Amino acid sequence: MSDEDEQTVMSDIEADENSSSIGDKEEKKVCPLTQETTSEGLSLLCRTGNGLGHAFVKLDLKDKGLTDIAAVSSYIHLRFLDISGNHLSDLSPLASLIHLLWLKVDNNAVAHFKGQPFAQLPYLQWLSMAANQLMDLDGFAGAALESLTLTGNRIKTVNGLQCGSFANLMTLELRGNSLDNTDGINLPNLRKLYLAQNSIKCLKGLAMLEHLSTLHLRDNQLETLQGLSSNMKCLQYLNVRGNAITEENALQYLRLVSKTLRTVVLSNNPLVETTDYRVSVLIHVPQLERIDKDHVSPEERTEAQDRLKEEEITEP
Repeated sequence: MSDEDEQTVMSDIEADENSSSIGDKEEKKVCPLTQETTSEGLSLLCRTGNGLGHAFVKLDLKDKGLTDIAAVSSYIHLRFLDISGNHLSDLSPLASLIHLLWLKVDNNAVAHFKGQPFAQLPYLQWLSMAANQLMDLDGFAGAALESLTLTGNRIKTVNGLQCGSFANLMTLELRGNSLDNTDGINLPNLRKLYLAQNSIKCLKGLAMLEHLSTLHLRDNQLETLQGLSSNMKCLQYLNVRGNAITEENALQYLRLVSKTLRTVVLSNNPLVETTDYRVSVLIHVPQLERIDKDHVSPEERTEAQDRLKEEEITEP
């Protein structure tokens, strides 16, 4: 290679490196919310609270590359706000939006709740913070929240979920986190709880969930259903698909919720491959209407009753 050719190659390499460096700077640059961006996202003109004026109450800032939303704090009449798909870690500018009812913060970089504004939003009923970087719920409160989605974070414990801070919460989504048990969800008014795709090995603390109707535990590591409680007097739907249940004895705890339970999903457990599990389930919960995707047949119900009678006769 001649000196001239070598110089050309080195120039090309330097140009590539400079281009990469510029790209990195562009990725890391601060991108604050501007008035122009805000104006483009505003919609839904409504009367203000005093009835004497009008204001836009819906703002869509999805996928704008934002790193700072300080400017949003002046839009005090907002009720619906979508800031998903940005690079936000600080949500404190939302504290002045006291009329917010609906907030979506999915796919951002929020790592903790400390210093965040949710306790200052008295009317916030629906909140989604899927795919952030949350590891716990310390410092979080939402007295008016009815639906909370925290799917796809890194949450390991949920000790912050106390009734006093979430008295109205009815639907809780915690799919795809790092939970290894169910302890700490002290929410008697909760109706629906979604815990699929965690690493849950045991059920704890469920006695507090007196009004729960749906419990979704698909794709965890449960070997038994021990932990279900007779205090769960409203449970109608239980999904434990894709766990590690191998023994029929694990099903005996279904008796604790048998009065209200109507659907059980057990597919993709080892037990399903080795036994006539449908009849075994019916022995513990005779009034079930559906097991997995299929309705209980009259023949299955009769067989379960016959087996139950046989067991009663053979018992000493």
